[in-house]
Amino acid sequence: MVAYSIKDLEHLSGVKAHTLRIWEKRYGIIKPCRTDTNIRYYNDHDLQNVLNISLLNRKGIKISKIAGMTSDSIKQKVAEVTEVDTAFEDQIDALMFSMFELDEVKFNIIIDHQIQSKGFEETMNDIVYPLLDKLSVMWIAGSVKGVHETFVSNIIRKKTIVQIDKLSKNTSFSNVRCLLYLPENDSHELSLLFLEYVLLKSKAKVINLGTSTPLIDVLEGKNIFKSSYIFTVFNDSFAESPLQPYVNELAKNAPEQQIIISGFQTVSQSLTLPENVLIINSIAEIKSFIQKKISRL
Repeated sequence: MVAYSIKDLEHLSGVKAHTLRIWEKRYGIIKPCRTDTNIRYYNDHDLQNVLNISLLNRKGIKISKIAGMTSDSIKQKVAEVTEVDTAFEDQIDALMFSMFELDEVKFNIIIDHQIQSKGFEETMNDIVYPLLDKLSVMWIAGSVKGVHETFVSNIIRKKTIVQIDKLSKNTSFSNVRCLLYLPENDSHELSLLFLEYVLLKSKAKVINLGTSTPLIDVLEGKNIFKSSYIFTVFNDSFAESPLQPYVNELAKNAPEQQIIISGFQTVSQSLTLPENVLIINSIAEIKSFIQKKISRL
């Protein structure tokens, strides 16, 4: 069981500490635990309860009314207002509730509704990535477990692959050829898959070599595929070793390709970029970059 301070609850739920204290003292809907030395703390149940209450309050239900509801009736009301709602914060909270309970049916209903009403790319930008950012904070705090992360990642992965498969059937691609991969010891597949989706949607021809790809396979792949561009992401890889030698080696052995790199290590390490290497750390910038290249053909 994880112990949260009121500041932790504020950060994870978005509800100000002052508001949380009012809810506690005036309405008694939050009841902190106390240590042997009388220091207050909150548990996982309290966090989920705050998320539920916050969501209903944003939907216009007064705190005084919520205070009179049972825990089960609060959960039932949350289920009613989140299933087809389009407010981003509400959807993120609803997805989190589904994640906590490993409710794949509910999670899919919410995501599928957003994709149908807003489109896949907008859903990823407005809901999925903010959700993943929130989960990363909760992971550090210890309030989500490995099973929760795996649950979310697998569902989003499947959704992305379905969208990629639809785009791959398109026959009107440009001659811009893009090779994608993650280096050895890097396994953040979701970012790679979404990049593949964005490039395919921009009409680029794409080959995705996947995660933990040896450099020799990248070089053989670019020769066979005759790629114009190589995209890769450095997050976990080179966290404990310099990235510069790898970038130099890649650039030296792919002199005819434009190499676009991104990820945490590209901003945390001081790199001297070879002429054919460019750092772009935004999907929007990558999209703009490739669309300009295609428009010039």
